[in-house]
Amino acid sequence: MALNSRRRLGGRRIPMETECGRIMSSRSDSGSGEDSLDRLLPPAGAPRRKSTTSLSKTEPPLLRTGTRTIYTAGRPPWYDEHGAQSKEAFVIGLCGGSASGKTTVANKIIEALDVPWVVLLSMDSFYKVLTPEEQTLAASNDYNFDHPGAFDFELLVATLRKLKQGKSVKIPVYDFTTHRRQKDWKNVYGASVIIFEGIMSFADKELLQLLDMKIFVDTDSDIRLVRRLRRDITERGRDIEGVIKQYNKFVKPAFEQYIEPTMRLADIVVPRGGGNMVAIDLIVQHVHSQLEERELSVRALLASAQQTQPLPQTLSVLESTPQVKGLHTIIRNKETSRDEFIFYSKRLMRLLIEHALTFLPSQSCVVQTPQGHEYEGRSYNGKGITGVSVLRAGETMEPALRAVCKDVRIGKILIQTNLDSGEPELHYLRLPKDISEDHVILMDSTVSTGAAAMMAVRVLLDHEVQEEKIVLVSLLMAELGVHSVAYAFPKVKIITTAVDKSLDDLLHVIPGIGDFGDRYFGTDGSDSWSDDDQDQPSY
Repeated sequence: MALNSRRRLGGRRIPMETECGRIMSSRSDSGSGEDSLDRLLPPAGAPRRKSTTSLSKTEPPLLRTGTRTIYTAGRPPWYDEHGAQSKEAFVIGLCGGSASGKTTVANKIIEALDVPWVVLLSMDSFYKVLTPEEQTLAASNDYNFDHPGAFDFELLVATLRKLKQGKSVKIPVYDFTTHRRQKDWKNVYGASVIIFEGIMSFADKELLQLLDMKIFVDTDSDIRLVRRLRRDITERGRDIEGVIKQYNKFVKPAFEQYIEPTMRLADIVVPRGGGNMVAIDLIVQHVHSQLEERELSVRALLASAQQTQPLPQTLSVLESTPQVKGLHTIIRNKETSRDEFIFYSKRLMRLLIEHALTFLPSQSCVVQTPQGHEYEGRSYNGKGITGVSVLRAGETMEPALRAVCKDVRIGKILIQTNLDSGEPELHYLRLPKDISEDHVILMDSTVSTGAAAMMAVRVLLDHEVQEEKIVLVSLLMAELGVHSVAYAFPKVKIITTAVDKSLDDLLHVIPGIGDFGDRYFGTDGSDSWSDDDQDQPSY
């Protein structure tokens, strides 16, 4: 399907394709300005800001537009019932000259889309690391930041490809004052839509192949120059002579040679930038149609699956001793008080965590006893152990893990069920650095269909944790949940204290334990949290 007209305010062909993303970046050394004409030049004596970096200081998940705040954290499943990648992000490429208003157009699109899962990725973050000689040239405005060779296209393409696949990526943070990358990079996770903007967005063939929609922002050169003057003087502490020198020597020639010719590659040309709401509405309509085509009902697929196979060998159920049976009797009883529910749940968690640790790899070792004799024992054979709790109920297992596993690192994932769609949504993610090298104990209180557990496992895999190093630990699981996780991820070890046979029409475990989080924390029966109850997500 295509639009064949080449209308300047929005026309040309619009190809149909892919979905998933999220983050914020700002400006470039060549730059992307986005101010209105009535505010283009700074007032006399205006203070200069000393430092500007390629990433907004507003931490995700907030993206503030002209009229409201977009919460960019959260994403529906990006995999199918087999745990395999089923959807990719819909990637919008925004190209245009320096200070043409690309960021404004991006924010207008995000605001009009009203989709809570968006990545705004700037090409400005991917300037190459300069040599000492190039640093000297940059300090005197003699380095060409507007040439394709100034960008690290290899890193950019690899990063955008992973982000499109829904995987975790690290984004460099570029300091425009020092012309260097900062030491700490930003961790970013995928979502539904990625908006990628930069002056050279269409300059690389591999990069073009990752773009599902290509938009060129066409703004008059005089307006772009005045915007650039205002931005570089007020935000980057540069003088007017240096800005004009750089513009005449590099920016203007580069636009004519490298940027303007790529306009022919665009699916839509947007004159006047963010003020052209006709073109922006056309873009938004198309993106909505693409997202509708990619809707996926993972929970329904899991619930409708015929699970006729015996329980998998990767499952280990804590031995049902009289003690374990007695603990279950207490916590399953609806008459049990909250204090008793917490006390006996903690006892059961301790037993469960102790049992789960026996599945971690170990090796023989010999130690000397205080009596001077050798003892042949065993020790953990791995680099580290990380516990990851599925908020909020999974967090209740953390004390038990800390009590038996010294120096364990803790990560957190918040997955909630969308009350309208019934699908799990990823809302919060905080994992330790280098988690890919650890064995991970993934903690959730109960597992019914397995949809949330599968999402949590998928997140760990996307952060390059090896599947065989993941141990899913839950107090109670339904058979459907066990089968779903084991079928999708056959190398994940599944540890629980009990497996119940069935689910009711609302997909609750039967006979079950009730809403574990509500009973433990003493909250009402609602599955959703108020804004005050939630931590601010941080990808």
